[in-house]
Amino acid sequence: MSSQLSASPRQGLNRRQAETVERLLAAGHEELGAVGHEALTVRTVAHRAGVSPATAYTYLASKNHLFAELFWRFLAEDAHEPTGADVIERLQSVTRHLTRRLAEEPELAAAVTSALLGSDPDVERLRLRIGGELVARFRTALGADADPVVVETVALAFSGALLQGGMGLMTYTEMGERLDAVVAVIMRGNA
Repeated sequence: MSSQLSASPRQGLNRRQAETVERLLAAGHEELGAVGHEALTVRTVAHRAGVSPATAYTYLASKNHLFAELFWRFLAEDAHEPTGADVIERLQSVTRHLTRRLAEEPELAAAVTSALLGSDPDVERLRLRIGGELVARFRTALGADADPVVVETVALAFSGALLQGGMGLMTYTEMGERLDAVVAVIMRGNA
């Protein structure tokens, strides 16, 4: 059933199953904040959610699957429209907004960084959805006629910065500041 969760959290689930999933995700978020991503286990999340580990594993293939699902929801729940006088400012508003949100949830950001590098099929599906969402946000900021190479370059810069933040080489606040400069360089001659 875990593949149903990552495909669409409520599709194919009855009311009771959907409630169990919501309890697991809420417990996973709480547990992540309480013990961090390295100490968290699906068993401790199950305990916090008041379900058996077997039930938790019915919906969550691994803790990496949990982290990817939590991050997908973190993105999906956030509606942000780019702002700014020109395309550079609009794109910077998107990267700044994302990094501000990451700075508010550093444990989730760190957890998803390593989780997205895994080979779990459930994580892979979410990785594609997350990447698609980020690309869509960058494309929206750049406009309908955005050069696909510029969109890809921004996505690569953002994912590289996310990896560096997750490795502790910079804070998520610093990530936003550095991405402002990176966006300006990428857009030089493309604006």
